[in-house]
Amino acid sequence: MEVANPPKRKRDSAAALDGDIDLSLLEAVEKSQSTVDVLDIRTLKKLVLSFERRLKENIEARLKYPNQPERFADSEVDLHDDLQKLKILAGAPELYPDLVNLNAIPSILNLLSHENTDIAIDVVQLLQDLTDEDVLDDNDEPASILVESLIENNVLELLVQSLQRLSETDPDEMAATYTTLATIENLIEVKPAVAELVCERTKLLRWLLGKIKIREFDSNKQYASEILAILLQNSTANQKRLGQMNGVDVVLQAVAMYKSKDPKSADEEEMLENLFDCLCCLLMPLENKERFVKAEGVELMIIIMKQKKSAYGSAIRALDFAMTKYPPACERFVDVLGLKTAFAAFMGKILVNKKNKRERYQEELEERLISLIASLFGGILRGSRRERLLSKFVENECEKIDRLMELYMRYSDRVKAESQRMDQLELDDFEMDEEERYNRKLESGLYTLQLIAVLLGHLWCSEHPQMRARIDLLLKQQKLCRKDVKDILQEYHDNIGDLDGPEEKERAQGRIQKFISAL
Repeated sequence: MEVANPPKRKRDSAAALDGDIDLSLLEAVEKSQSTVDVLDIRTLKKLVLSFERRLKENIEARLKYPNQPERFADSEVDLHDDLQKLKILAGAPELYPDLVNLNAIPSILNLLSHENTDIAIDVVQLLQDLTDEDVLDDNDEPASILVESLIENNVLELLVQSLQRLSETDPDEMAATYTTLATIENLIEVKPAVAELVCERTKLLRWLLGKIKIREFDSNKQYASEILAILLQNSTANQKRLGQMNGVDVVLQAVAMYKSKDPKSADEEEMLENLFDCLCCLLMPLENKERFVKAEGVELMIIIMKQKKSAYGSAIRALDFAMTKYPPACERFVDVLGLKTAFAAFMGKILVNKKNKRERYQEELEERLISLIASLFGGILRGSRRERLLSKFVENECEKIDRLMELYMRYSDRVKAESQRMDQLELDDFEMDEEERYNRKLESGLYTLQLIAVLLGHLWCSEHPQMRARIDLLLKQQKLCRKDVKDILQEYHDNIGDLDGPEEKERAQGRIQKFISAL
């Protein structure tokens, strides 16, 4: 079970907030054209020397006339102009190591704390331009040297402090917020370890939580949700850290705003998907599953499913994550009458609107629902809840078993087609080892087929005569027998990994062996 990585945002600049082009970059080009003929080390030294001089003049003017802004205003205009000129370096990333060696980085970063917010904003824009992914493509080593120097000189702490002082009402400062987030994303792109570093060293997670709490939608809230998803997607430490900060509850409150309404735009829809990505990442550590159940997350997801709004599929995905290897969530799901809602979806009574008419959307829902029902069977092993779960497969003349076999045939055909395709490739001298063959089969739907076989194993082990008779009849109609199901289970058994430790692997294999023996 994986969380889809949030899609990479297409952005030209902070000015994406209002759709304009980045005028500051044009300004930098215009200003530099008169002074920069060829961008080389000599020109770089000139630019840095001029910048250091302007910085010194500004510091001296502010110290000399602290209460007379008109006396240091000119020096700030000059400093602004020189920061704009430095932007031209984005056109020559091969000079980044020289920029670092000239010791310009500390001076530039210190300006993030400048009393004049406009100067701090200039620096944020400069950093975003220098670290832009388009600039750094094919320049891995210079990019790495620059980012290492930025981090050593506390760029993460300074950027987040800068975020905290930016206004949420001033358009320029809102644009700077966006640019700051873009810079943090760029730094993570170059050095993935930044994702955990920035959460260890700063209050960024708390700031992001505060941002997604706000009811009103804007592009900064959308971007905050995306950055949060990026920080959580590959980091157990960040998932646990956010859980301890009441993050599960905050994300649930944020998605609850859409329990009975749809997002009003494509951007707002993307934000909602980002929030569900955050929720699913948060639900990886066991302690966060517990927080989810306590915060009535199971109930909220069922309400969202019943409302049949655009978050319908995302709610099923979140429940799947919550119930995987966590029996208390499975028990709560049954207790709050979730079975009726889940099995209505399982039977194909799925919301269809413009967004999800796509065939792949329907398949994703089916796969999630099969995984969710498999989690229920794995988490509820006995008692009245187990009986209620099993009874769903008997009602209406075993229609759920009919549906299960329909899905079994579809996924079985797909896996067979992939196997035949690989056989043909091998005939054409395309070498493939067993692991690669197995992974390709998984991608074509083998994992879902294995879960369906596991569900058939659970039903068979219930020893219910009506269910057993139905399974046998349906297999016979398809010219199959129980051995075909056993073969799928055997392959599943043989490929269970030890990611959760050798003892858990042994237990999981024991459960599958029980089904194989019973069949």
